[in-house]
Amino acid sequence: MPTDVVMPQMGESITEGTITKWLKKVGDKVERDEPLFEISTDKVDAEIPSPAAGTLTEIKFPEGATVGINTIVAVIGGNGKPAAAPAPAAVAPAAVAPAAPAASTAPVAPAAPVASTASGERPRSSPLVRKIAKDNNVDLNRVSGTGPSGRITKTDILGYIENPAAKPAPAAAPAKSSAATPAADAPIPGSLVPMTKMRSIIAQRMVESKRTSPHVHTVFKVDMTRIVRLREREKSKYEQRNGVKLTYMPFITRAAIAALRKHPIVNATVEGDAIRYSRNINIGIAVALQWGLIVPVIKRAEEQNFLGIARTIADIAERARGKKLLPDEVLGGTFTLTNSGIFGEQFGMPIINQPQAAILGIGGLNKEPVVVTDEDGNDSIAIRSMQHFCLGFDHRIVDGADAGKFMADFRACLENWDEAIG
Repeated sequence: MPTDVVMPQMGESITEGTITKWLKKVGDKVERDEPLFEISTDKVDAEIPSPAAGTLTEIKFPEGATVGINTIVAVIGGNGKPAAAPAPAAVAPAAVAPAAPAASTAPVAPAAPVASTASGERPRSSPLVRKIAKDNNVDLNRVSGTGPSGRITKTDILGYIENPAAKPAPAAAPAKSSAATPAADAPIPGSLVPMTKMRSIIAQRMVESKRTSPHVHTVFKVDMTRIVRLREREKSKYEQRNGVKLTYMPFITRAAIAALRKHPIVNATVEGDAIRYSRNINIGIAVALQWGLIVPVIKRAEEQNFLGIARTIADIAERARGKKLLPDEVLGGTFTLTNSGIFGEQFGMPIINQPQAAILGIGGLNKEPVVVTDEDGNDSIAIRSMQHFCLGFDHRIVDGADAGKFMADFRACLENWDEAIG
């Protein structure tokens, strides 16, 4: 019997996804769980595995099509002959809504009618590339494609806009692995580039979150010296012993879990005029990508020890960057951690990931002169490793006192760390 392949739901509020790339073509053999196509949503860019082994007999939507969740996008197996591949994305639902042509300060190539290629077909390109070409008045027949089968990539069109007279760039070497993180395309000054599907919906979600929740932020400074010294002393042996690097994130995650246990209101959500107290602590870990931001979730985080958390964080971060996350792994978060301090900032004021009640921003870790008091009450100045943490919370259900108590317990856990790390 044939097996239908459907567009998965990649988040609670997600109703559609954009097919960005088919990894197999009609007639190809495919194994169960082998990557079949790539999709893009505001939650994740992901490779979707095949639900069954067999032959890909039909592709119902082309690359660039935006499709509702649970819609059949392909068929595997069956007794019929493989169906013809779908028409180019120009006749499918567009990934980006048409926009009025905008003025551009970038060099403009002379307009020309669309001509056929030597094979009698229009140049192969994505809807995004065609949109950029239209907005900048570029004839795609003049652009040399460096992608597979001469496909015109985003880099190709932007490079042509910057310098129409330049020779085509050499074709890129094939990637060693489909899990490799794609390089970010450098923006061309003066060009008009539509938002990706992920970026467009992230923008919508951020506006909706600010409109839904009255955001309040509180910032605590934490003395991380004890943990810094522990990590420096143990990190080499830890990696050799456990096969995972000892970073600061497991310490912070475990401290957040301890504080959430004591203050369940911070782990709650609003449902109409009621408060839903979450049964489990499902920690979302924001992962910055070169093409956006996703938040994979550690389910039942309270049931894992330090080493389990460390391994899970390393695993989901690696698979997020390699587009290997499963749909369920971006669902059901009850509290989020976001670490922008790695870029050197003191602290940020993050926006809540709806429908959660709070989000914890992790600031930069720096050595500072600090007044310390000994057991006899004597003050002195010492060099300590200090870090800012900013809790953003929904003031509809979390009061300032609740947030302050949560952060005080979070800080106490880190400053008086006594848990075995495995």
